[in-house]
Amino acid sequence: MRKKAIVLLALVSAASLWLRPRARAADHVDGPAASADPTADITDVLAWMSPDARQLYLVMNVVRDARVTHRFSDQVQYVFHTSSRATFGATAATSYDIICEFDPSGQIRCWSGTDEFFGGDASNPAGLVSRSGRVRVFAGLRNDPFFFNLRGFQATARTVAGAASALSFDAAGCPRLDAATSAALVNSLRTTDGGAAVDTFNGFNVLALVIAVDKTLVTRGGPIVGVWGSTHRKM
Repeated sequence: MRKKAIVLLALVSAASLWLRPRARAADHVDGPAASADPTADITDVLAWMSPDARQLYLVMNVVRDARVTHRFSDQVQYVFHTSSRATFGATAATSYDIICEFDPSGQIRCWSGTDEFFGGDASNPAGLVSRSGRVRVFAGLRNDPFFFNLRGFQATARTVAGAASALSFDAAGCPRLDAATSAALVNSLRTTDGGAAVDTFNGFNVLALVIAVDKTLVTRGGPIVGVWGSTHRKM
């Protein structure tokens, strides 16, 4: 059963060989069903290229506010899904998935498309490398990379809720705001009680599954690559 999927797009094209910024999606607070199984509850999925554009880095984080006692579940599969296309909007896509799971002792096993199957201890920061050397994996406790100014967000939400009855909307359903109002809301998101923004997740940790994969493995259908992550309960 799929617990959660988070979608993002990573560009791996000739025009973007020097792409550095991360593409990411995040979700840190869920309802009771998802929160009841934190080892299957994704908080972040991130993807970016290595500086030499030879590798795609993939990160899936689970367990908000993880502690040293937390472990990846031996009842869950952790999956990075990728699909590659020749051009934007092309319907045909070539899929390449990386599936990882853990045994009760914490040893990892990963399948990478039809090319790789490897396993062992992935807790070393240097990573566990597949036999071909084209896939590397790390799994362990890391600092939560997500910055979220919760109090600034709450203040902004209160402002919007208070003004909701007077708002008008365009054909796309977006509220019409003048430049001054828009700037005020953005400033509210960037500050905490009128001062510098405070990271609510500062000091929090997550369990991180980190993959480095040779770019040629994920671009067989073309240079445009889509990436998303999911967790699945073993049947």
